[in-house]
Amino acid sequence: MYAITGITGKVGGALARQLLAAGQRVRAVARDATRAGSWAERGCEIATARMEDPSSLADAFAGATGVFILLPPEFDPQPGYPEARKVIEAVSAALMKARPEKVVCLSTIGAQAKEPNLLTQLTLMEQALREMPMPVTFLRPGWFMENAAWDVASARDNGVVASYLQPLDKPVPMVATADVGRVAAELLQQTWHGVRTVELEGPRRVSPDDLASAFARVLSREVRAEGVDRRTWEALFRAQGMKHPLPRMRMLDGFNEGWIDFESSPDKILHGHVALETVLGELVSRTV
Repeated sequence: MYAITGITGKVGGALARQLLAAGQRVRAVARDATRAGSWAERGCEIATARMEDPSSLADAFAGATGVFILLPPEFDPQPGYPEARKVIEAVSAALMKARPEKVVCLSTIGAQAKEPNLLTQLTLMEQALREMPMPVTFLRPGWFMENAAWDVASARDNGVVASYLQPLDKPVPMVATADVGRVAAELLQQTWHGVRTVELEGPRRVSPDDLASAFARVLSREVRAEGVDRRTWEALFRAQGMKHPLPRMRMLDGFNEGWIDFESSPDKILHGHVALETVLGELVSRTV
């Protein structure tokens, strides 16, 4: 039986569907049993647990062949990342108590970066789980293609994709969440020893210009990428309601300056199958 946290999200959901299709038993770990009700209908066992509560998490992980850990996203963390640290402490304690056979943890491209940024939350998660007594795999995917959901309205209505990723012709490792879930399911069903890191990107790298061109094909209209001036980022993010925009800004700097990247050599990086246009088509169809 596999215990899956984050099952109500895109990656966790894709992972669970893959496991169920393979005939595996799945335990859906969710804060709200009602929200996870659709997974019960699919045949999953439901375990109610809060990611900050080691006791309920340990119960949810008990008896599991494998556990999938997804750190709840915190896009506006307080200085020092206290929100992530609380979850990491609870997850670590729960794993030590439950002792599942193995763990797959969703991490990120650039988790090895030394510069503090928004992704540092996952660096901290990796540091803690490396100390676990059971085998652990860190799955480090690239930039999610689904982040383009923020660009659908502007591309459709104005023919513009406002890009914080720059230069506009610089390719970035991107991947569809469906591929992340599929690979996570494969990893969970494998046998390994110790700690390993697996890095994953899509079929090809994508620049902001490539993203705009893909939108143009999907929308059947002209679309161009337009860089957002770095000097305006803080004011823009604060206008969106952020209180601590620096981690997000530094994450974007990391991609743009090249210090957020994969750690492995190119021949060691896995590649997904889902094309960017497929993801954009799905995103556009949801807004019609």
